[in-house]
Amino acid sequence: MLDDLPILSMIAFSPLLGVLALLFIPKENGKAIRLTAIIATLIPLALVTWLYVDFNTSSAGYQYAEQYSWIHLPLPIGPDLTQQISSLTLRFDYIVAVDGMSLPLVFLTALVAAMAALASKFIKKRWKLYYILFLVLETGMFGVFMAQDLFLFFLFFESTLVPMFFLIGIWGFIHREKAANRFLLYNGVGSAIMLIAFLILVATAGFGQNGSEFYFTGHLGEIQKNLFGSGADSYVNMIAEGNPFNLKEALEWTIRLSDSWSWTISGSHVMFLLILIAFGIKLPIFPFHTWMLKVHAEAPPSIVMIHSGILLKMGAYGLIRFGVLLFPQEAKSWALTLAILGVINILYGAVLALRQDDFKLLLAYSSISHMGVVILGIAAFNLTGLEGALFQMVSHGLISALLFLLVGSLYERTETTDLRELGGLAKSLPFICGILMVAGMASLGLPALSGFPGELMAFLGLFDSLPAAAIVGALGIILAAVYVLRGVLGISYGPVRPVYSGLKDARLVEAIPMIILAAFIVLLGVYPGILTQTMYQTVADFDSFIQTITAK
Repeated sequence: MLDDLPILSMIAFSPLLGVLALLFIPKENGKAIRLTAIIATLIPLALVTWLYVDFNTSSAGYQYAEQYSWIHLPLPIGPDLTQQISSLTLRFDYIVAVDGMSLPLVFLTALVAAMAALASKFIKKRWKLYYILFLVLETGMFGVFMAQDLFLFFLFFESTLVPMFFLIGIWGFIHREKAANRFLLYNGVGSAIMLIAFLILVATAGFGQNGSEFYFTGHLGEIQKNLFGSGADSYVNMIAEGNPFNLKEALEWTIRLSDSWSWTISGSHVMFLLILIAFGIKLPIFPFHTWMLKVHAEAPPSIVMIHSGILLKMGAYGLIRFGVLLFPQEAKSWALTLAILGVINILYGAVLALRQDDFKLLLAYSSISHMGVVILGIAAFNLTGLEGALFQMVSHGLISALLFLLVGSLYERTETTDLRELGGLAKSLPFICGILMVAGMASLGLPALSGFPGELMAFLGLFDSLPAAAIVGALGIILAAVYVLRGVLGISYGPVRPVYSGLKDARLVEAIPMIILAAFIVLLGVYPGILTQTMYQTVADFDSFIQTITAK
């Protein structure tokens, strides 16, 4: 039934209906604005839930694909080719689809966005503009996980930067402008590198033909076919050899230290490094992490729920989709480097989390550490590791969203996140502290909660291929238990400060998203198959493809 509907476009653009409705609501009517925005996030959540139930888990390929002609630009044809080519165009089409990797992230986006909309009750000014930017941001996030055209992906990716810049800079804390500027600077550099990589891909592998009509395209499927030799061979013979962006020759870099020593890196390796840097900034991979700390510390908690829960996952998703799957041989040759970067992320984030007195910064460094587990799963280059990386992405999205939801509730009541000023809150806030304990236990990887399966699979996968890196990285699990317990127990127990003795526990509007997120964390811990069944066939196909290509 859903195959007959443009269900993906309905999901992606339904938040914009909320934007349209908000334009007609007076800015003074805060209650109507909030209600409209919340409803606008619940609509795509309902549609994605329907999609998730209908999804064919036995299929490894894309499903619910939609394709429409969009941008077709004529290109000049050289005089020596006019006899063979009737037309040459540049094509960027609207192509969206989901598979077992992207669908769980689409669901995560819908769920976290809806919970963040409920948590936005703490926003105290300019509600109308806030929710308009919020819903535009949600549309961009949906598009990133659905897009199958490089230009369309880039457009959706960029559409998340502008609303995030203003959401941080207007509604953040004291140093919000500096955090917003740093966010835009780092992510802008990453986007520029990504654009360069995408343009090279289109100019080299994005070719196709229909009779005597030839074209360059951003269609991810056609690019992948051409990269692995099953595309338009006649076009390769006529044009690609003279292409100034030829991946095999023109992009080669030679580093020469002396007449007797030089190092040449092929164009395909250059491409993988460009993609690694572009999405590594977003992930973030050390040392491209400092901007993320500022965002976690200064952005409003409801926006950090989205940033930590979803936007960081865009970096890991892009690295797998455009790095590993388009350049598997090059990616596997960098497996040890990726593993080392993952271990650095884990240990660096964990050690610095131990030293933090601000709970927000503790969670920020914790995110760096947990995203290191994702990198390790990718570096494993096997089915178990990749599945663990994807599971960890979804799990961390739920856990970090819940933790920052709790940060917002605690800050509203105490006006601080300094662990030295907090303590004994379990007596007056038993429900909030109870949920905090659940989120903390999930974060440190306690069995029966969602943090455990992803970490287990990622480390098992890496242990099979790079056991030394897995053993060193596993030290981060021990450190995670220390810093998480220090933060959670320090807030919940100990002497009760008189100023906090009369605090009121969670209201219904706060309790609902807390319960929902905690329920999903428990569900994935007790029954991880609800997620692994969805992504297994796709990940198994990825693994088979990677092993086949890298074995050549």
